[in-house]
Amino acid sequence: MTAPLPIPWPEAARQAAFETWLARVAANHGLLPKTVQIASADASFRRYLRVGSVAGPSFIIMDAPPDKENSSPFVHVARLMQEAGLRSPEVLAWDEERGFMLLTDLGTRTMMEAIDPAQPQANMPLYLQAVDALITWQLASRPGVLPPYDEALLRRELALFPDWYLEKHRGVRVEGELRETLEAAFTKIVQRNLAAPCVYVHRDFMPRNLMVSPEGLGILDFQDAVYGPVTYDIASLMRDAFLSWDEDFVLDVTVRYWQKARKAGLPVGEDFGEFYRGVEWMGLQRHLKVAGIFARLTLRDSKPKYLDDTPRFMAYIRATCHRYRELGPLLKALDEAEGVQEAMGYAFGRV
Repeated sequence: MTAPLPIPWPEAARQAAFETWLARVAANHGLLPKTVQIASADASFRRYLRVGSVAGPSFIIMDAPPDKENSSPFVHVARLMQEAGLRSPEVLAWDEERGFMLLTDLGTRTMMEAIDPAQPQANMPLYLQAVDALITWQLASRPGVLPPYDEALLRRELALFPDWYLEKHRGVRVEGELRETLEAAFTKIVQRNLAAPCVYVHRDFMPRNLMVSPEGLGILDFQDAVYGPVTYDIASLMRDAFLSWDEDFVLDVTVRYWQKARKAGLPVGEDFGEFYRGVEWMGLQRHLKVAGIFARLTLRDSKPKYLDDTPRFMAYIRATCHRYRELGPLLKALDEAEGVQEAMGYAFGRV
């Protein structure tokens, strides 16, 4: 491992608590405390550190302040994934009171880093690995194990779009006719998505959260998993937050997923066209939500890099709205809110 840079800490007390915890855990697992370095951070208040060991393999440390992050769902879902036969981080030690966790390391290369954006078909083996992992995850589904992706949660997520993206980011007052149009569209979106059969939903199943290694595909960032629409994770995979594909490649992978899922006995229906429409409506809900989240990350959490990808989301949203007549009023309202001239058509999420 390269010489580590100093680890920044928000306060001396947390640094002292970490060093005390690390010294104890290092003795039990043969860790080398002087090798600790930052591995990554995500959109929450969690961050991840990497540490070497006497035996050679590295480990991951999760730093999740308990006053800001509840790590119990992470531990719960990690166990579910391992029981399903998937590669996810194994929890080796957890100081629940202080928010430090030692995990196995799934490697340093994400699927996003392995993808060649200029050669869609060259990436098919990677996407089929992801499809196989997703089907394995969904086949393990049982009701009552994960929180339900119910109407209340769907609506809370959709509310992020008018509250954070339109009002706080765009400066558009969401009232009167605009409010009515959004509410009517949101009701249609929620009804469509609640009609889908339920399975385990990762909720952020995309190349940045999948790790590539000789041992197989690893899965990260699963702590928000729920029990909800079977259409969600394939929509997340193919309508990526940080990467866009032309629709022919999206269709190619999605139909392969549907064929495999149907053969495996998952509730994806007998009609691919109907299933694909469900994926589009599920993707629409996700993109409205994420546009709001990215605006909130910028305005509330001082993480402006996420807003760079909002044009991709608006392109996804417009493409879906343009395809379905009942979403016409929503498309018109969004274009007016953003000052966009009506066009003859919309590209499928390509920016």
